[in-house]
Formats: sequence, C-alpha cells, structure tokens
Amino acid sequence: MLENLDAAGFQKDDLLTLQKLVDMEKSDLYDVMEYVFNGDYIAMIREARAKAAEATIFSLLNDKQREFITFVLSKYIHIGVDELDQDKLPILLTNKYQSLEDAKEILGDVANISRLFVEFQEHLYNQKVA
Repeated sequence: MLENLDAAGFQKDDLLTLQKLVDMEKSDLYDVMEYVFNGDYIAMIREARAKAAEATIFSLLNDKQREFITFVLSKYIHIGVDELDQDKLPILLTNKYQSLEDAKEILGDVANISRLFVEFQEHLYNQKVA
C-alpha cells in the first residue's frame, strides 16, 4: 500500500504528518488511511492489533518461532510497521540471535525464516476491528 501511495505522489513524510494531525501515532498508516477515507472506521493501535492476532499466530508456531515472532511484534509495537519490512529481517535476526548463522540454527534455513516472517504478518491485518 505504501509503495502504491508513494507512486501516486503521496510521500511517506506527508502520511506521517497526517498521522500526527489525526493523533494516531500508535496506529499503522493503514489505519490512518482507513480512518481518513472512512470516517466511521475505528482504528487499532499497533499493540491491540498484535494482541488480537497473537492467538492465531502463536497456535501455528513452535516455541522457538513464537519467541522470534514475539520479539518482532515488540519492535513493531514500539517502532512501527517499518519493522515488518522484508529488508529489516536480517537486522532483526542479528539483533535477536547475534548472527544470521545462529538464527538459522534455531529457526531453520533462510527460506523457512523468510516464510515465517511474511506469513505471520497476514494475521495482523486479518483481524476485525471491534
């Protein structure tokens, strides 16, 4: 979504300004856009979005995967959606496990880690807002 908005001339800095104007810094830009374009939309803050998805996400994971996804979700809650960018995965793995090799020993090969990282995110945005 952000790439499409950027291509259409809506730069991320402008969207971040809009996010501040509507007092939604703890929500994703997705929620900000939904709120702006659909006035009756009730936005979720990142923490609530993560908590709502945890049961579904965690039921699909083993203990080691759950520990890594908990770490990623904590970064997402505090920093924002940019932490879920595929380019951040090596940084997140290094921060959590000190090296990519250590991460692979714990979580499996790169393809499995990448799939884990992408697939858990689907559950964040499949939640219905109450």
